[in-house]
Amino acid sequence: MRVLLTTWGSRGDVEPLAGLAAALRELGAQVRVCAPPDEEFVALLARVGVPLVPLGPTVRSVVAGTRPPTAQDAFRLAPELVAARFDTLTAAAEGCDVLLATGLMPAGARDVAEASGVRYVYACFHLAGLPSRHFRPGVRPGTPSPQDETDNRVLWEQDAQRVNALYGAALNGRRAAIGLPAVDNVRDHVFTDRPWLAADATLCPSQGMTDLDLVQTGAWILPDDRPLPDGLEAFLNAGTPPVYVGFGSMAAHAPEGIARVAVEACRAHGRRVLLARGWADLAPIDDADDCFVVGEVNQQALFRRVTAVVHHGGAGTTTTAARAGAPQVVVPRIADQPYWAARVAALGVGAAHDGSTPTFDSLSAALSTALMPGTRTRATAVAGTVRADGAMVAAKLLFDAVGR
Repeated sequence: MRVLLTTWGSRGDVEPLAGLAAALRELGAQVRVCAPPDEEFVALLARVGVPLVPLGPTVRSVVAGTRPPTAQDAFRLAPELVAARFDTLTAAAEGCDVLLATGLMPAGARDVAEASGVRYVYACFHLAGLPSRHFRPGVRPGTPSPQDETDNRVLWEQDAQRVNALYGAALNGRRAAIGLPAVDNVRDHVFTDRPWLAADATLCPSQGMTDLDLVQTGAWILPDDRPLPDGLEAFLNAGTPPVYVGFGSMAAHAPEGIARVAVEACRAHGRRVLLARGWADLAPIDDADDCFVVGEVNQQALFRRVTAVVHHGGAGTTTTAARAGAPQVVVPRIADQPYWAARVAALGVGAAHDGSTPTFDSLSAALSTALMPGTRTRATAVAGTVRADGAMVAAKLLFDAVGR
């Protein structure tokens, strides 16, 4: 079987595809991955022996500026990505049996699959963008809505109009060029009636959360057996377990002054600090030996050796910390991050920071919750329920879909 996987987004959108690619190769499939050509994504896919086929601009060039992307930036990027998908996926899909798309609204992927006679699957890593009568767009799933179902339906229709405004003209122009009829609802066209949810059922319960016929596979986790760097090992062995602080691919969206706030808050609790440099380029605030900076590292191994994980609330980091049994403090900024923060708090495995911009006092308060013995006990218990086989479940489903 030949499978084409595609995404455009941050590391949290790319690493799950690497996990799925590894599972597919284990079952004997041939796999191609079309993704943004950031160097770290090339290296990530190289770990599973799958070359990256470049699609669109690098993500870092879009999100790592001094300010968050604007609405104008979105209207420039959307048609660029549609064109990139038609051009890149059309060639990559040749000879493939199935095309699975995820990441930032993959408009164009289903259309290439349709034109190429290839099966199409849409997958997501959270529920936040899936239409539902039970919650409004922009409100985390599971939050009681003050409006009735009719109001929610109107708001989701407006959400579809927003997506049409971003992608509709570019998508239908490219469809017309290859003899396909126009689509009038880009969002629902991309999602299909049966999307896949690549998220753990304990961390992201989905029953009744959307009106679509959702297939929940579990999170797509790429196993990582890389050793920790010698310098990091020495730091870990030199004292008590530190608090990990990292914001991953967040750059312009990272809280201002987060390194100083985090270091001072951790010190106030008598804790050492491990700063993850990430795209926000976090750095020590002084020369004290209680703080260490790491770059790309095996989080699966590292999170088992820290006392807490302070992070932005991406699906991947939340899942990795939960599997490791590490108490969490989630400082949500955008997109699905408030949802994951709420789930961490609801499960009792950590704290959802109150607000998106921490102060010394607010982060200290959140750390007080995460560092309580009961939180560690609860995190350890929940860790035993988080499954690691989601990528293999999805891989077998793809084989079944092609076999039918």
